[in-house]
Amino acid sequence: MPTKNALPITQPVASLSVARRTLRVGRVSDVGRVRDHNEDVLLTLETSQLGHLSPEPLGFFALADGMGGHEAGEQASALAVRVVTHHLINAIFKSYLFNEPRDASQPPLSEVLVSAVMAANMAVHDQVSGGGTTLTCALILGGRAYLAHVGDSRAYLWADNRLRQITKDHSLVDRLVEMGQISSDDALNHPQRNVLYRAVGQGETLEVDTYVEPLPAGHYRLLLCCDGLWGMVSDEQMGKALRSAATPQEACDQLVELANAAGGQDNITAVVVEP
Repeated sequence: MPTKNALPITQPVASLSVARRTLRVGRVSDVGRVRDHNEDVLLTLETSQLGHLSPEPLGFFALADGMGGHEAGEQASALAVRVVTHHLINAIFKSYLFNEPRDASQPPLSEVLVSAVMAANMAVHDQVSGGGTTLTCALILGGRAYLAHVGDSRAYLWADNRLRQITKDHSLVDRLVEMGQISSDDALNHPQRNVLYRAVGQGETLEVDTYVEPLPAGHYRLLLCCDGLWGMVSDEQMGKALRSAATPQEACDQLVELANAAGGQDNITAVVVEP
């Protein structure tokens, strides 16, 4: 976890507010043009404190895309997001509010995220019969983003005028592309493109992907989104929207417009975060 050096006692008070950064967040969830209900769930928590002994800004973002039919999908995604967030509040946010430093006796933040996703997995498995969900989470603290990921929702980083996908899809077609059996272009229209081989709630055990992403010192935008966005909008279009939008919320609104203009075949959910 990043640490901060104490400011000299002669540091002008006015510069303290300049040194503290806050997170700006845009968020949206849209039913799309075809579905009659929304099985996506998005939860965002942003905490910043300005003033004496202020810790680094902290943000947690969880996106879930439910599967299993009308009620099962909605219940699975909502339960997964609630459980993973409850776990993070107890494990991270309480310490943050009291500005308690983490030490070697505490698990790494990536392990905390995995434990939270595993708890969500057991909750969905036990309580939502036939339901499952993707789950992509990002914890931003200081100069790093800690991510935990299951399914085919995605995390992207836009920086240095380039969009890069961070997460890896746990889908059948993605596996086929890896094995060289189909091309990336074939995957876009493959009849089994929505079939996942890994999802929250589908078994008592679960493998969770984790990523620790150093964040640029300058400007960046972190995007979490479901397949209702990236499946309808090209990386080039997403990068252009993230580059040109004046605010994170404007970026989210533009992305939804693009997905709906392309047909809006699925629910569309996104969160964009910038420093």
